[in-house]
Amino acid sequence: MKKNTTTPQRRNFLKNLGLSALPVLLPAASMASGLPLDTTHQQKQAPINFIFDGLWFSPQAYLDKLQEINQKQKIAPDFYGNGGATQKLENAFAKLTGKEKAIFLPTGTMANQLAIKLLNGDNTKVLVPENSHVFRDEADAAQEVHGKRLVPVGQGKPFFDLQDLKRTIRYYNEGEVFKSGIGTVMIESPVRRADGVAIPFNTLKAITDYCREKGYKTHLDGARIHLASAYTGVSVAQYASLFDTVYISLYKYLNASSGAILCGKAEVIDKLAHQIKVYGGTAFQTWNATAMALHYLEGIEDRWKKVKNNAEQIMSALNKMEGIQIKKVTNGTNIFHLKLDASIDLKTLANTLFKTHNIWLGRANKEGIVKFTINESLLRRTPKQIVDAWKQALGKAKK
Repeated sequence: MKKNTTTPQRRNFLKNLGLSALPVLLPAASMASGLPLDTTHQQKQAPINFIFDGLWFSPQAYLDKLQEINQKQKIAPDFYGNGGATQKLENAFAKLTGKEKAIFLPTGTMANQLAIKLLNGDNTKVLVPENSHVFRDEADAAQEVHGKRLVPVGQGKPFFDLQDLKRTIRYYNEGEVFKSGIGTVMIESPVRRADGVAIPFNTLKAITDYCREKGYKTHLDGARIHLASAYTGVSVAQYASLFDTVYISLYKYLNASSGAILCGKAEVIDKLAHQIKVYGGTAFQTWNATAMALHYLEGIEDRWKKVKNNAEQIMSALNKMEGIQIKKVTNGTNIFHLKLDASIDLKTLANTLFKTHNIWLGRANKEGIVKFTINESLLRRTPKQIVDAWKQALGKAKK
């Protein structure tokens, strides 16, 4: 019997984020302290987290939000993905990306895998970033389920460029006696394993122009593409215009309980409903996820301008405090590097922020860096209120 190693690996990944893959995701403060904090404790202030790309909802908070959305405008149910909030969301994403059509899928993994399967046709090879979700985190689905061979590009780099791609193509074209075809080039941006680095637009354009010239199809894992857009000024439509298909997550910052959207030409998207059914992804109703994502999609650009502005004020103030240093990541988006000097105890800081102010902070990695992640929860309080909370917590965390 084949041993399933997915769960332990997922737990290790979540622990590195300062979380535990327990039945209930514990706030990072509890992981940093090693203490089992009661996550059901109700605090007066809504949580501010420096951990996730989006807001964090408990089951009750999620239900309350859906009720709020429904009271403003009745949520229309879908029927096996047809009609209702799901169709509205698909139409909104097609318009947003400038693509002919869009379709809801239950997971980003399925969106990526079905996109590269359909784009690749009878070709066997798909070129992918070595550090991508498709290559590292999708359980070899391309090979095991779809008969596609993933070829990694850019090992040891945050992202590959055109020269890396050409070298890889040349290596396989010249080195294999019995050649199999290269059909698709896939890119992920922002890059999760590179702390949210957004690949420069000119680099993406050079790669996709070359692929178009050579007849290769292109797919973008744009799970966090709105975050890239917020920090680079390049619109989602501009990014999407470079690729045949683009996947966007519904839960990372659009706060749905699950789900993904895949956008592209009608000739590709029209094949997806059957493929989703074949691989067991068709659900009776999906409105509980799509209604939430549709709500947070509206006005997202304006909200993120405010998020960035608030974050800049907060980080500027924190960087003036003794013992704190927050640095930008080169080509970064919403993840920054927080480092504390030896005079500050991280466990005490994290616990005080959580227990007293309902502010969540992750644990440090081996280099002593805490991933300081910016999201819409910063809009729940003024920058001054957040900074004042940090000042109070630092006072207790000083050794």
